[in-house]
Amino acid sequence: MRFSSQRYLAISVSAILGATLGCQSAQKTSFLPPSQAEAPTLVAAGKPPDAPQQKSVAAEPQSKPPVPEALQVDPVADLIARVEKEFQAGQDNYQAGHLEAAKQNFDSAFNLLLGSGYDLRSSTSDDRLERELDRILDGINTLELAALQQGDGFAEQKSEPAPIDEANELTPAVDQTVKAKAEAEIRSTHSDLPLVMTDQVAGYINYFSNRGRGTLEHALARSGRYEDMIRRVLREEGVPQELIYLAQAESGFHPLAVSRAGARGMWQFMGSRAKGYGLERSWWVDDRQDPEKATRAAAHHLHDLYNEFGDWYLAMAAYNSGPGTVQSAVKRTGYADFWELYRRNVLPKETRNYVPIIVAVTIMAKNPAQYGLDSVVKEKPVPYDTVKINYPIDLRLAAECVDATAEDLLGLNPSLLRLTTPKDRAFDLHLPAGTADKFETAVASIPTDKRVWWRYHKVQSGETLAAIARTYHTTPVAIAEANDLNPSPNNGRIAGRNAGMNYEALSPEARLIIPIAAGKQADTSTYAHATTHYKVRKGDTVESVAENFGVSVKMLRSWNRLKGSSLEGRKVLYLHLPVTAGTRESQLAAKRSSASHRHGASETASVKPVADPSADSAAANRETVKHHTVKQGETLYSIANSYNTTVSSLKHDNRNLAVLRPGMILVVRDAH
Repeated sequence: MRFSSQRYLAISVSAILGATLGCQSAQKTSFLPPSQAEAPTLVAAGKPPDAPQQKSVAAEPQSKPPVPEALQVDPVADLIARVEKEFQAGQDNYQAGHLEAAKQNFDSAFNLLLGSGYDLRSSTSDDRLERELDRILDGINTLELAALQQGDGFAEQKSEPAPIDEANELTPAVDQTVKAKAEAEIRSTHSDLPLVMTDQVAGYINYFSNRGRGTLEHALARSGRYEDMIRRVLREEGVPQELIYLAQAESGFHPLAVSRAGARGMWQFMGSRAKGYGLERSWWVDDRQDPEKATRAAAHHLHDLYNEFGDWYLAMAAYNSGPGTVQSAVKRTGYADFWELYRRNVLPKETRNYVPIIVAVTIMAKNPAQYGLDSVVKEKPVPYDTVKINYPIDLRLAAECVDATAEDLLGLNPSLLRLTTPKDRAFDLHLPAGTADKFETAVASIPTDKRVWWRYHKVQSGETLAAIARTYHTTPVAIAEANDLNPSPNNGRIAGRNAGMNYEALSPEARLIIPIAAGKQADTSTYAHATTHYKVRKGDTVESVAENFGVSVKMLRSWNRLKGSSLEGRKVLYLHLPVTAGTRESQLAAKRSSASHRHGASETASVKPVADPSADSAAANRETVKHHTVKQGETLYSIANSYNTTVSSLKHDNRNLAVLRPGMILVVRDAH
């Protein structure tokens, strides 16, 4: 969840520091808050009337009759209702797989409590607020745990603001000269969509000729990527070619565009409408962001609306506000004509602006010389190969297989919400053109069940096997075995597991398979910018919390202005989780490192293995004890299988833990 560090630093140490995204060991792995965490009943705050007392009229001549209890305002109940509304919105966004929006909702819910002015720690505070805080904390804890077990946690693909939002808020002025020129121009403009000139259309032509010109030019340039595909689909679905400009006005042809109302993708589908036209939404993918699938669905939907209303302008209006809204306006007035409905002001303001925006963009795009747009250079379509896969794969590994970057693959696969392809179904993976065979050959060397963990590494000049092994937190022996490298005696110069082993020099540019055990960190880490909140439990210390989350004690103290090890009197801690190098989050964190260093937020986490709770009894078998760093998506069962042990043994050797968190260090003993 993304909270402002500066905001929290300004809060006194005695204040509650935040809502938690940490996952406590006693919680269930449900998408919803625990059943016992019910929302408190919203009751009136007024006290029962006291017993009647005799009072002198002369003593209190200005007294007023008491306000009836039913009419008294209960500020606590009102606050809780607002908190609950934000929290429910966060749950809805979470279930839809839109984590950025969910984080904002949870942030707002927590800040409503934090900024309420109530001292939530005071014994005299309203216990309803205490219960509400606990409910919010426990609910978000549960959601965080479920997110992490899905795979990449809160690492959601970044979205872009939809340009339609800004244009829709305006009522641009009409330039009569511009209007006259446009009227003359459209008389000679061929269009399957009848073009009309009104003051509203002329106003938006004026807007896109001045203030909105950059938005228009950028969208026209970007249209080149998708124009051929869109025109083909519109033709196949029997929709006028001019409706390509609906996507231009809506999203600027950006697959990741998201409006303030939550519409998403190039064609700005709302979730319910998308489902009706076969666009899948899950934790892993959102088909509204797939250019071709969304175009097909939009063309189909527009054709259905035309069949319902018999008019393309009404179809566009219904596309924006829903067919029920337009149908109601037609019935109220008796006019099945958009411009008449506009004049009678029976459509929502957004819809009244929506159609003129699209008409204005259409006129300008079809007459580029008239509006100085003929110098805009359209981007070329990006060709790609498609490989159907029925297994999950980390995009970083897929990119390494074809000498591309994860960013390249995200661009070719905008429907992916994570850095991993779906785990529960087949997926059409788009790769740079001409690389499908290269991918198939390279990925064949990686076991199917390891393709979300293992990596490829291109050897740099002077690199040694030992150095590469340290980078990926594995061993030279493991890399050598995976790549059939020939060992030779080295007279014991390498100690430990690798004693007696030496390897031939590595050739620069050679590609090595890097076998990484599930749960092991494959890359050096830095800290995420997003703030994670942890609800302090009985028995917690600074060291134990830092250890569980894989962050340094020094950093945890710095983030929370702590001294010593005790957490007595603290309800909530906030921290920044380590993130894998190479991800978008780590790159942003690296850019902030110089500024964050003043607050201790850029230091790399140092994680010490937890003390073995049964160390004395295990002294004779110390060589069988291992330490495992929990990674996102792992379960006790999967870890137990990896080490040939049992879930019950893992629980026994780790304080009977029930819930895992990424970064937690587990003691693992070989089963006997």
